Amino acid sequence: MIQYIILALVISLAANAAQLAAYMGQRDKASQALASATAQRDQARADASACSDATEALQDLAAKRAREAAPARAAAATAAQTHQVRADYTLSQQPRLPLDLCGSMQALGDEWLQGRGKP
Repeated sequence: MIQYIILALVISLAANAAQLAAYMGQRDKASQALASATAQRDQARADASACSDATEALQDLAAKRAREAAPARAAAATAAQTHQVRADYTLSQQPRLPLDLCGSMQALGDEWLQGRGKP
């Protein structure tokens, strides 16, 4: 009878050892998964922070460039307005030589060139 008890204890010990090995394996896998998830989370936070910093830098650069370009944009708008007025004037003119459109365009061109020579 003692042999059966010893055999049962040996089987129980072997089963407990197998369960311990399975538990340790699962615990190690869970620990590795947690460490991996934590590392991915930390990397995602670092990437998001870097992206945010880069976005702020780009916003600052865009604001700086907008300030630097403001005088050039204002000058271009003034020049465009001058050209628009001249274009409206030119389009409102009747041909000087109704039967000679080429001559009329040449006369407009001459007038424009004379206007450019004035300060």
